[in-house]
Amino acid sequence: MSARDLNVNIEFEGRQIPIWNQQRGIYRPAVLGPSGAALTIVTTAPRPGKPAPYDDHIGEDDDWIAYRYRGTDPSTFDNMALRRAGELQRPLLYLVGIRPGIYDPLFPAYIVADDPSTLTAHVSIGAPLTVHEPRDVAESVFALERRYHTVAVKQRLHQRKFRELVLNAYKERCAMCSLGHTSLLDAAHILEDRDERGRPEVPNGVALCKIHHSAYDANILGISPDYLVHVREAVLAEHDGPMLRYGLQALQHQRIQLPRAVELRPRLDYLADRFERFRAA
Repeated sequence: MSARDLNVNIEFEGRQIPIWNQQRGIYRPAVLGPSGAALTIVTTAPRPGKPAPYDDHIGEDDDWIAYRYRGTDPSTFDNMALRRAGELQRPLLYLVGIRPGIYDPLFPAYIVADDPSTLTAHVSIGAPLTVHEPRDVAESVFALERRYHTVAVKQRLHQRKFRELVLNAYKERCAMCSLGHTSLLDAAHILEDRDERGRPEVPNGVALCKIHHSAYDANILGISPDYLVHVREAVLAEHDGPMLRYGLQALQHQRIQLPRAVELRPRLDYLADRFERFRAA
């Protein structure tokens, strides 16, 4: 969702109010008064080459998201609104920046823990509890539901952010054939998620169209550490239609297109490990 899409108003008690403030990570509409809870929280995507303004942490190991206070004073207007949302268990709209100007909206989000000493709140994602059970059982089920939703959301965020970052690095074109239709492009992992090094980071990815992504995953195509494409020998010997001839065989020993920034290019040790598997196949 773009920042422009978010610049809409909602009606509250006969008044039109915005749903966020692009300049503030924690937003509480003035209509809610000084003791009201926050309505929206934002994690801004860092701009290329610059650190994120706040160290919000969407890690893989926890079943919550660490959301940092604004500034260093827990008693500021914004931070009090954040804590108030936790006290009242009010649902928040959480906008996670995927890249500058593009956000993934998460709703409902809840503050499930708060630590002013570390200037951090814990955010969990999930729908309000609807089961009719005793309070202690209901709260336990509610906690399990939130943990499940939060882990699933974090996995989706990681993959979407990985795709956005990789496609942006490759100027939204397939590194092998230069296809520029974004809906037909993927962020292909060099080392898979199951590899402990296979993190969703740009140097572990290559922008590929869906055909070449599938061929890469099937070891029909390989990429050597000198950035050259290699086609499986048995496939080179086949005779078929134009897709085989021009879409696969013609790539033999062609150099992939690379990001201009050296630090965004595929890691050579990752390519070497993956290329060994291609050769073995």
